[in-house]
Amino acid sequence: MKHTRILLATVATIAALSTAARAADPEMTVFDWAGWEIDGVLTDYVAKHGANPTYSFFADDDEAFQKVSSGFKSDVTHPCVASLPRYRNADLIEPWDTAKIPEFANINPALLNSTYVTDDGGVWFIPTDYAYTAVAYNTTEVPAEDVASLQVFADPKYANRISLPDNSDDIWALAFLATGVTSWDNVTDEQFQAAADWLRTVHPNVRAYWADPAELSQLMATGEVLVSWSWNDGVALLQAEEFPIGFNRAPAEGASTWYCGYVNMKDAPGSEDKAYDFINSLLAHGSAKTLLDELGYAHSNNAAMAEIPAEELKAAFVDPVTTTLLAQTPVSPEFREKMIQEFENIKAGF
Repeated sequence: MKHTRILLATVATIAALSTAARAADPEMTVFDWAGWEIDGVLTDYVAKHGANPTYSFFADDDEAFQKVSSGFKSDVTHPCVASLPRYRNADLIEPWDTAKIPEFANINPALLNSTYVTDDGGVWFIPTDYAYTAVAYNTTEVPAEDVASLQVFADPKYANRISLPDNSDDIWALAFLATGVTSWDNVTDEQFQAAADWLRTVHPNVRAYWADPAELSQLMATGEVLVSWSWNDGVALLQAEEFPIGFNRAPAEGASTWYCGYVNMKDAPGSEDKAYDFINSLLAHGSAKTLLDELGYAHSNNAAMAEIPAEELKAAFVDPVTTTLLAQTPVSPEFREKMIQEFENIKAGF
């Protein structure tokens, strides 16, 4: 989320999710995460076209894919990279013409290092943002030593005082790390079962599975939740409220890192030229500071990030960390379905 006040963020999220779209430029439809209509990241687009694109919002990657695969039409969509194979296998997207994207050369090369992202057929995904999923905690109620390990989520001391994300990517990243798996490439059946068993152990401790950072921030601000597996933006919201929030990105077992970006939808309803104006505006150097300030996210444009002082990156928890990281990389549609179904079973008590 990208609002600085928690209550305003919650209201904005509810409004976004209950409204199919916010009308603006009718020739450009963006299907995006709830709350991603941020002032300041599309300065060039608005200057050229006089308005923001039309936005429609989703709450998580699974919801987004279900909607576009069922016929919803957008010009660009904003999945995270782990979900990318589904879009390609379903023939929903087409390559970007990077000759029309001047800042493409400045994108962090590590974010392009996947055959799902780029291959002989072209570049299928433009990375734009990245950050961490790690342990957020109330620093006045939770000693730092308690969150030194991911086993805090299974600790009876915090029964009914923890929150976990209600999405398959982050929940399995946590479970794999907690059970000693640092890459979800080629996970064995035994490793998957061990991670599932760990989640079943943790499930009774969960007060709520959060759907978006504003919801999590509310849970922590009221004191209902003391420890959570969180993105950077939930922490950013609480920091803006001067709430005593800590964010441990270096627990003993490690943390998770992820990145997201935009795909160019096939048979899109709007203007292809405006799709490039959109991505170029988002990749512009001025967008990086806004993204950091509003969401606590790093920008994929290395040249733009180099213009931000190191102390600001550290304060926003996007500076590099020396710890084990499970990188949320593309996973096969079959493995994703397995993760989704097993998580639903766990939440249902099966």
